[in-house]
Amino acid sequence: MITPKKILVTGGAGFVGSHLCERLLKEGNEVYCLDNFFTGQKQNILHLLDNPYFELIRHDVTAPYFIEADEIYNLACPASPIHYQHNPIKTIKTSVMGAINMLGLAKRINAKILQASTSEVYGDPHIHPQPESYWGNVNPIGERSCYDEGKRCAETLFMDYHKQNNVKIKIIRIFNTYGPKMHPDDGRVVSNFIVQALKNQDITVYGKGQQTRSFQYVDDLVEGMIRMMASPDQFTGPVNMGNPNEFTILELAEKVIELTGSNSKIIYKPLPSDDPMMRQPDISQAKKELKWSPKIELDEGLIKTIEFFKSVI
Repeated sequence: MITPKKILVTGGAGFVGSHLCERLLKEGNEVYCLDNFFTGQKQNILHLLDNPYFELIRHDVTAPYFIEADEIYNLACPASPIHYQHNPIKTIKTSVMGAINMLGLAKRINAKILQASTSEVYGDPHIHPQPESYWGNVNPIGERSCYDEGKRCAETLFMDYHKQNNVKIKIIRIFNTYGPKMHPDDGRVVSNFIVQALKNQDITVYGKGQQTRSFQYVDDLVEGMIRMMASPDQFTGPVNMGNPNEFTILELAEKVIELTGSNSKIIYKPLPSDDPMMRQPDISQAKKELKWSPKIELDEGLIKTIEFFKSVI
């Protein structure tokens, strides 16, 4: 029999965090969900509040927090451009001070800690697809820098706590993820297109829509995170987690119109600054070390996500 663990999930009321909390509870663990509700939503975890093994803590990771736990998943940080650009100083504080506080906690209580990093550490890449060995092409003073550089700095902190203090760390780099519980107004491309299509509004494509993205369904990501946490201590990552199937933004818009049966028209607007033209993960390391690869293809995942948005719009 597997011994249940005490697990802290920061950002646990967010889109990915709430799915992770559900899965960890299902596996018989005690879950502490920590969130300041800047972008997290209470309705994401409302159905878990009656579970005696689930505890909700309203707290901001930029301030230290003390708890006994076996594992920590550090997800706290706004992840969509609209949210992280709303208060860029707060965003970088969340990434950097949040990492320092959670690493300090992990060191103190000898817990294993996983950092949810991002494909944004690669910036607008010169290498395609992106392997973990690629150092990236990031603008340190641009519109997206508070998020990109905050996450890069957090990775540095994780590696240094590991080397200097023997903290057991895991780093994953998450590529575009979508699914139920996404915030309808988060400005991400999948939620934007689905909301616009369901309302029969014009679908906004930036540039010519030829920039590419690789879309990963949230259940695949959660499976990868749990496998990464369970992997041998010497395997720290960073490891890419994403779906290597690449689509243009225009193809995504057309797919969403088709699956929703919408009357929406596609309109084109100028490309925002520092918007990466390509994004595709090389997941060979995740396949080798974790025996992980995504199972849910775009059409199947979009249908589930569209059903969710129909229920909330």
